[in-house]
Amino acid sequence: MTTVSHAGAGTRALALVFLAAVIEGFDLQAAGVAAPKLAPAFGLQPDQMGLFFSSATFGLMFGALGGGLIADRWGRRAGLALALVAFGVFSVLTVWAGTFEQLLILRFLTGVGLGGALPNLVAIAAESSAPARRGRAVAIMYAGVPLGGAIASAVAMMGLHGDWQSIFLIGGVLPILLVVPLLLLLAPFKVARDAAMPTNRRQVLFAPGTMVGTVLLWSAFFCGLVVVYLLLNWLPQLLVSLGFAREQASLVQVVFNVGGAVGSVIGGRLLDSERPALAAVGCFVGLTVAIALLSAVPAGNVVAALAAGTFVGATLLGAQALLYGLAPQCYPAEVRGTGVGLAVAVGRIGSIVGPLFAGALLASGMGPQHLLYAILPIAAVCGLATVALILRRSYRAAVPA
Repeated sequence: MTTVSHAGAGTRALALVFLAAVIEGFDLQAAGVAAPKLAPAFGLQPDQMGLFFSSATFGLMFGALGGGLIADRWGRRAGLALALVAFGVFSVLTVWAGTFEQLLILRFLTGVGLGGALPNLVAIAAESSAPARRGRAVAIMYAGVPLGGAIASAVAMMGLHGDWQSIFLIGGVLPILLVVPLLLLLAPFKVARDAAMPTNRRQVLFAPGTMVGTVLLWSAFFCGLVVVYLLLNWLPQLLVSLGFAREQASLVQVVFNVGGAVGSVIGGRLLDSERPALAAVGCFVGLTVAIALLSAVPAGNVVAALAAGTFVGATLLGAQALLYGLAPQCYPAEVRGTGVGLAVAVGRIGSIVGPLFAGALLASGMGPQHLLYAILPIAAVCGLATVALILRRSYRAAVPA
């Protein structure tokens, strides 16, 4: 196993990947923040904006696959540094895009870098902590993603960026600045290869002992990110449909992310608790209640909307933190980056399906309340797969090899 023996080095590693996750979360929502000023600047139609948003998501899929392979072959530090440089450089270059086609290409390449960072962030966070604390370590790292998203949403709400270019410039410079401290302060994570381990990663990932875990993990990631990205993309518009002003809907989006950051940390602690399966059941039951409450918020009641948005964010992203904490524990260190990268890539398919699913249901005449109820079965599948993964982990730990 790959661990950092010195407690100070582990804390330093966790702090660095948390900062990287905050920057990642900021960049993930940079396009949405820039959209109100970018669209008129280029004369983009709604379908073109949809392509612009989707281009980064497709890049995330390819980046997650490549980032996981790099993590296992050349080390977690090298993989993360390369990913930070990639999405930093292409985000900065977006500032000088002159055509819609250039915007699409640069956003896709930015997405490749963003996708490549996440498997490395998860692996470093897991390997920087003792086994009994890995769930919370990964969750603390993951909490940086919604926190970065909340910062980006706050920037949009307060109008702190004067033009569409500045948000991409900020999102590009920050990861590049982090690379030097990362290389100087983060110890290299070299994986000691087990001679008995098959050299073919596919043999390890889909071996009889790991196949069930892989399928469960992919199912949970896919369904979880269907719900996450459906709400990230459609929550403000759903609230406007329920009678809220756009500024109020943006504020709910901010507290959704802040609640998600807090819920992520709590989710990690639950994963490391004595009864993680029971805690996971409670988390998903809470998510069901939170979505039901959000659908029942009275029109114009901002306090109720803020409370429901915070509750949904905390339970939904807390559930995602459980998954990210579980993912590195499903595979041996030799293929951990690849295994996590594949799971993240499958999840990104869900992040594409979610917004499309919502759009199709709304186009068919379904109201916002019924749309929220329609995602409950998807969340339930995610919950069942997550609980099954936790129970499987506990069983394998209890049974001697």
